[in-house]
Amino acid sequence: MTQSGKNIEWLQNQAPPTVKRMGLTWLIAAAIATAVLWQIPGGDYILYPFTILATWFHEMAHGLMAMLLGGQFQQLQIFSNGSGVASYAVPVSFDPIRRAIIAAAGPMGPPIAGAALILASRSFKIASLSLKILGGFLLLSTLIWVRSPFGFVLIPLLGLIILGISLKTPHWFQGFGIQFLGVQACVSTYHQLDYLFSYSAGSLGISDTAQIQQNLLLPYWFWGGLMAIASLIILVQSLRVTYYK
Repeated sequence: MTQSGKNIEWLQNQAPPTVKRMGLTWLIAAAIATAVLWQIPGGDYILYPFTILATWFHEMAHGLMAMLLGGQFQQLQIFSNGSGVASYAVPVSFDPIRRAIIAAAGPMGPPIAGAALILASRSFKIASLSLKILGGFLLLSTLIWVRSPFGFVLIPLLGLIILGISLKTPHWFQGFGIQFLGVQACVSTYHQLDYLFSYSAGSLGISDTAQIQQNLLLPYWFWGGLMAIASLIILVQSLRVTYYK
């Protein structure tokens, strides 16, 4: 390939600076609008698909972390009210640190996944590939772990929509789309602030932060605050790296 051909190929793989600048403005606006919509009546209906996706990130993080540390990821249930439960089994010999890491993986799953999606938007090719991987993994997780009737319908539907975006839309839309999904995942942490700063999880038992407290002693509100701050830092840093490096 000639040098000219390489330059053209490189340009096709990079987001144009004007689109990047416009994208950052719109993404910041989308993040603010999301936070506002969560606080007003009817706002949850508009953001409902992103709420379900964030729940999927949260519960998958619990289950996959349990697997990585030597446990078993048994099943995943997602319900129409936006809540979910990851069922996993760990050996009795598991030390408190590993148990705390599994508990923390849930709240930190959406912001970490969101940051990865935002960073993937730096290249059109990687953005398109990442959308395909995300859509495919939503479908795969349905076959392997999802066991609630609602989740068995909506999770693959989200996967098919995301795959459709990766296959049928222009590159610039894929880049912006994956960034938008990333921001939604990151700011979902602030949708569950009451959960992060609660000891109880209602009928589901105790919250993730309460589980961390049981294993690492410091109070649940300390861990809730730490994860809220960490989520904001992850979002800001992922945007900074994407747009200014």
